[in-house]
Amino acid sequence: MADITDTIRDEWKAAAQKASIEGRAFIGGRYIDAADGDSFDCINPATGRVLGKIASCKSTDIDLAVRSARRAFDGGAWSCCDPSERRKVLIRLADLIEAARDELALLETLDTGKLIRDSVTLDIPSSAAVFRFYGEACDKLLHEVVPVGPYAFASITKEPVGVVGAVIPWNFPLKMAAWKCAPALAVGNSVVLKPAEQSPLTALKLAQLAVEAGVPEGVFNVVPGFGPEAGAAIGLHSGIDCVGFTGSTEIGKRFLAYAGQSNMKRVWLECGGKSACIVFPDAKNLEAAAKAAALGIFFNQGEVCSATSRLFVHRDLLDDFTTLLVEASNSFKPGDPLEVSSGMGSMISEEQTTRVMSYIEKGKEEADLIAGGSRVLQETGGYFIEPTIFRNVDPRSVIACEEIFGPVLSIIPFGSESEAVELANASIYGLGASVWTGDLDRAFRLSRRLHAGSISINAVDHVDLRTPFGGVKQSGNGRDLSLHALDKYCDLKTTWMAVQGSAA
Repeated sequence: MADITDTIRDEWKAAAQKASIEGRAFIGGRYIDAADGDSFDCINPATGRVLGKIASCKSTDIDLAVRSARRAFDGGAWSCCDPSERRKVLIRLADLIEAARDELALLETLDTGKLIRDSVTLDIPSSAAVFRFYGEACDKLLHEVVPVGPYAFASITKEPVGVVGAVIPWNFPLKMAAWKCAPALAVGNSVVLKPAEQSPLTALKLAQLAVEAGVPEGVFNVVPGFGPEAGAAIGLHSGIDCVGFTGSTEIGKRFLAYAGQSNMKRVWLECGGKSACIVFPDAKNLEAAAKAAALGIFFNQGEVCSATSRLFVHRDLLDDFTTLLVEASNSFKPGDPLEVSSGMGSMISEEQTTRVMSYIEKGKEEADLIAGGSRVLQETGGYFIEPTIFRNVDPRSVIACEEIFGPVLSIIPFGSESEAVELANASIYGLGASVWTGDLDRAFRLSRRLHAGSISINAVDHVDLRTPFGGVKQSGNGRDLSLHALDKYCDLKTTWMAVQGSAA
């Protein structure tokens, strides 16, 4: 399947029938069942059918994985090796991910219901690129020397923290694993990764590829399971030195509490969002802005933490822009994720579908529904929702304030620049924002005034692995991506060296 555009639905269907599902945990360099033998069903959300059984890890399994990771770290085969060796291994892992693109993409789509087109062209290649980027960085990190006197100096070195726990969400499973694990591994840490229970398949495959690439046994471990059991055990384990988490704000706060209850481990959070997209009358291309606004909320079924779910449109262009937006939304018609012509895939689960539909029903009470609003394709057994747009939304309403995590857009009118900024900032979240304007001065002003970690000008939700990604307020702390992410998984050590003065 060399090119997604040349691959017809029947070929992906045939591949799906032959897909090999590995559901065991990966600890100490091998696949093993959960200690108590417990497992749960892995469901294809596009059909409602069971794909296979997944090991349900609990505190005993987490402890086993942490002890394996600690032994590997203390042994030094990875943590103390020449950084150029880690570089070779991580680049080799990137190569293996690329070579396994179609298999990984199929697993990702079967597991999450996302479009195979996106899995093949976006998620898997970008995951490989992240491992390659941090692999290349391994032997480029320099320490510092401070001249503290004529006969003394101090060195400042970056050292791996030890064992890193990574807890990732279900919307971009392999990509989020790469965002956490690649920088942690690059600086020499061992990792215990817990994928979301809804989407464990590519993380488990990644473990096999990591060992094949040359990552020593015990350095990279994958423990599938449920949040209250496996996730909490990671947060509370005193053998874990640092946790990288992406998920909801509610669960992110729990990890802060877990750290306080255990060993005060550092916790890096990337949590919820309610990103604003602001469109001014001087935007040079309203049609492009409308298409981008639709993509910003309907891509990946709206299951994106930085989705631009709040659209602020100047009153002078509200009618015309709304017409363009509804037209743009028509290209996101839900369909079979294995069909390359589908506009959206399925929601992740029945639970999430019910949650999103409850928000849509609430929205019907609060605002004007102008597009979508229904669950569709129920005859497939899958979980599909139409792209949904509400107009005349009160900025204080439930659908305007709470993270829905689905294909639901709120249009909120504004009259002045100051009002737009005030409305956009009136959120507990601060992950991303988008501004459409032809005024360079205004673009700069708003990039400073908007409270968000990333601002896109005349674009929506731009992300590049060379630039940091993360939020402010209750969207989290710290940053993923870029060279700055390496600092999260390092300790700074100062070493003073005094030497004797000249004998003369």
